[in-house]
Amino acid sequence: MPIRRDAGLLALSLLVVALAGCKPENKFVAPPPSEVSVARPLQQTFRPFTELTGNTAAIATVDLVARVEGFLESIDYKDGAFVKKGTPLFQIEPITYDAKVKQAEAELESTKALLLQAQAEFVRQETLLKQNVSAQNSYDQAKAKRDSAQANVDNNSANLVIAQTNLGYTKVAAPFDGIVTNHLVSVGELVGSSNPTRLATIIQLDPIYVTFNMSEQQLLDIRGKLRAAGVSPDDMKRVPIEIGLMTEEGYPHKGHLDYASPSVDTTTGTILVRAIFDNPDRALLPGFFVRVRVPTDVTDKAALIVPDRILAEDQAGKYVLVVGKDDVVEQRRITPGMLMSGGLRVIDSGLKADDRVVVSTNGRAIPGRKVVPKDTTIQAPAAAK
Repeated sequence: MPIRRDAGLLALSLLVVALAGCKPENKFVAPPPSEVSVARPLQQTFRPFTELTGNTAAIATVDLVARVEGFLESIDYKDGAFVKKGTPLFQIEPITYDAKVKQAEAELESTKALLLQAQAEFVRQETLLKQNVSAQNSYDQAKAKRDSAQANVDNNSANLVIAQTNLGYTKVAAPFDGIVTNHLVSVGELVGSSNPTRLATIIQLDPIYVTFNMSEQQLLDIRGKLRAAGVSPDDMKRVPIEIGLMTEEGYPHKGHLDYASPSVDTTTGTILVRAIFDNPDRALLPGFFVRVRVPTDVTDKAALIVPDRILAEDQAGKYVLVVGKDDVVEQRRITPGMLMSGGLRVIDSGLKADDRVVVSTNGRAIPGRKVVPKDTTIQAPAAAK
């Protein structure tokens, strides 16, 4: 039995070796070409612009102060509230100032009565002098008395105006539409005792300014192009300015140029420029950091546009991948232009309108390799549409 078992094992081993010798030879089979998405560059007209950074600034900021001395009687607004022009905000105790107005009115009426009497005496003396009944001295005295009474009336009229003005100062109202900050004093405090006491601050938010700096060269280029297009310096306010916050896509806020400094800052070589924007919903607050887009020309230009995400870079510069002849991927050197809304990039040079640009970013498109192109389109941003 042992001899028969060993013979069987030997035969099985020989059979395995024979089968192994009959296995076909392994050969490398190249994988099929990868499928990549391609699209023709988007052809669009656009207004050339330059991108800068700036800050929002309130068009008006005023400290509300107590201009007369007295105890604060009431605070008539809520901290941080939006108020209209003329809205009462603070009330200083008015009793003393109201009494001074009445006193000034009484003194004015008294001097007016004396003026009437002095005027009547002057007229009587003037008549008597013409009839040679009265002496010149009596006429002069009546005239002096009349003039003195008139001066007293004028003086008391001025005192009444001062008293009425001080009474008006006891009520502090909003000088314009705006947001009022938190109050800095409490009801019952003595205000305006030595110097004007700051009660709060009101800030006008609609419209709102945006200030930014442009280089001397940038401003000269823009002015030259505007001048060539027939736009005079007086028409500079027609230049549209767009801004966007750091959390916003594109430049959703539209305004126009409002002011440019007449001199260049010699330390920085820049010029202060200001734009103005409507802000009805008060979404823009003073001090915000914003992206500013300033047009550098007055005419639209044609351009080829691709998604900014497909641009790549190496030591030789920027490039994109295109599918060329025989569906082979090529590396195309380009000169990128401005970044537009929607994540699109203007290509200044290097592309043609009929180029099939690889828009896939899955790494399957490798220069020199053949691919299976799948046609798609580049979507224009909503604003451009």
